[in-house]
Amino acid sequence: MDTDAQLAQYFAGMWPHLDEHARRLVAASQAVELGYGGISRVSRACGLSRVTLIKGVEELQAAPLAPGRVRREGGGRHALTSNDPGLAPALDGMVEPTARGDPRSPLRWTCKSARTLAAELTARHHPVSHTKVTQLLREDGYSLQGNRKTEEGGDHPDRDAQFRYINRAVKQALRAGEPVISVDTKKKELIGNYQNQGRQWRQTGTADKVNGHDFPGPEVPRAYPYGIYDLGRNAGFVNVGTDHDTGAFAVASIRGWWRAEGRRLYPRVRQLLITADGGGSNGWRLRLWKWELQGLADQTGLTLAVCHFPPGTSKWNKVEHRLFSFISSNWRGEPLRDYETVVRLIAGTTTAKGLTVTCRLDHRKYPVGRRITDEEFAHVNLKPDKFHGEWNYTILPRN
Repeated sequence: MDTDAQLAQYFAGMWPHLDEHARRLVAASQAVELGYGGISRVSRACGLSRVTLIKGVEELQAAPLAPGRVRREGGGRHALTSNDPGLAPALDGMVEPTARGDPRSPLRWTCKSARTLAAELTARHHPVSHTKVTQLLREDGYSLQGNRKTEEGGDHPDRDAQFRYINRAVKQALRAGEPVISVDTKKKELIGNYQNQGRQWRQTGTADKVNGHDFPGPEVPRAYPYGIYDLGRNAGFVNVGTDHDTGAFAVASIRGWWRAEGRRLYPRVRQLLITADGGGSNGWRLRLWKWELQGLADQTGLTLAVCHFPPGTSKWNKVEHRLFSFISSNWRGEPLRDYETVVRLIAGTTTAKGLTVTCRLDHRKYPVGRRITDEEFAHVNLKPDKFHGEWNYTILPRN
């Protein structure tokens, strides 16, 4: 070819149709044809280096490569882990130091980003880039992980047995047409112009503006939603307290459900089954909870059968995932600026399976620190069951 421009044009037309091996051979063949100075001219025209072209000339004189290969075995840049066999074990030991017998690793208490790992490896005479660190981690089965809320403490040895006990009691009550309610207090919420987690569809640029910091003092009002979920009817009742979450508040919420809905829906029943968490305002250790339940039994004439979930299993309580989760979803991204907003959003909660929710606001006072003496507690007509009587018991009316 006469000019370098024609040569460049020739290669530009050929390159898209050739793989690495073919490009090298075509360019080398053209350089040989041009004779003296051909390697330099072809290098400028096609972009391949002189070293690559010289290797191409050598390949033209050697035996053809095996089908499917673009270079001879052993050619090309060697893997970094081949040149530095200690790199991968060093990286693995730094990512999981306690599992690899190195609890004193300098990265044990630092953020293990790819750049931090690369810098530490380089300092240990394993020079590597953060990009290569990322590649090695992925090849070794690592990925970016966040925390997951799954652990709730040690399992009680009778954990599963208690679950089976509760399941039998619930099924038996439902077959008999008796009400079964799952109860608990939802997380307390700040009332005011504070951020509420979650997002909602809005016009771009019209997001609600809320306070930049959530460090409220005791003067900031709180909402304490106490939920009662009726398992047989897929219906919820939420009593939103404004004072404190105490045993008296918990039982007052159940009493409110019974007066507003329970006695109308179950006019002939004489027993109510309550499933509750093991702690909080309705915990099995709380005397005030049982004392107040005795008052409820006396007022309604109901026998109150109570089953508590074993320690560390609160998430299995039906009220959590059949009521509270949908309430949180319904008010996501909505600042709870006043109690009326809380009540409106809770009462507006529905699901595709027909969940309905009634909500009311409770402005009554529930002082903390109320202690039930031994003499008072002796008047509670409590009958513990044979199986874990501290978790499973019945409170009968005294009249």
